[in-house]
Amino acid sequence: MTPELGIAIGIAAAAGLMRGFAGVGSGMLMAPFFVHLFDPVQTVGIVILIELAATAQLLPSVRREIDWWTVGPMGAAAAALMPIGSWLLVSLETGSLQFGVALLVTVSSLLLLTGWRYEGSKPLPATVGVGMVSGVLMALTSLGNPPVMLYLLSSRDSAATNRANFTAYFALTLVALIVMMTVSGLITLSVMGTAALLLPGFLATTWIGSRMFRKSNEATYRMVALGILLLAGLYGMTR
Repeated sequence: MTPELGIAIGIAAAAGLMRGFAGVGSGMLMAPFFVHLFDPVQTVGIVILIELAATAQLLPSVRREIDWWTVGPMGAAAAALMPIGSWLLVSLETGSLQFGVALLVTVSSLLLLTGWRYEGSKPLPATVGVGMVSGVLMALTSLGNPPVMLYLLSSRDSAATNRANFTAYFALTLVALIVMMTVSGLITLSVMGTAALLLPGFLATTWIGSRMFRKSNEATYRMVALGILLLAGLYGMTR
């Protein structure tokens, strides 16, 4: 047990509470801190492994609420375009692009906080397009989840449906990311060992957060989810 590991355990526990309640946001909380505690490449692997475990924990309880007609094409499109994002990462200057994406996320989340909602349906081309953008940005800037959050939270879907869709989408994309990283040799024994030490506290608070969600209402869930989205945008602008 080192001081760095002790801090990481506390951060992971706080992130698990967020993940259990909102179904999203834990990676956005862990990554900025973990990158200073661990190697940046290790951080990605640790966060992905922890997130996958939490997704496996939450999926059984939300499976009936998942809109697979939306999540399936979106997740498949994201997974298919992740390699393009990885290629662009070594070909482009990503600083300006990340700032632009973060600015868009910030402005959009502020708009949604005013109560605005999109009244239309989710056409397949738009759903696939959001997945494609998310997949590229996930590998390119690490801001892959906010576009999906904006797309789903702007609809009239219930909190339970949005939370379930976030969980299912992460299940699809996290598996693709782990396969890519394993093939690249980035999921090492050190990464797996650190993730295993952080998991107990993370999963315990994820369970607590899911219990808190059951006692919440639509307005509370929406404020928390949009607050996470706004913080993600602001963080991306200041990196």
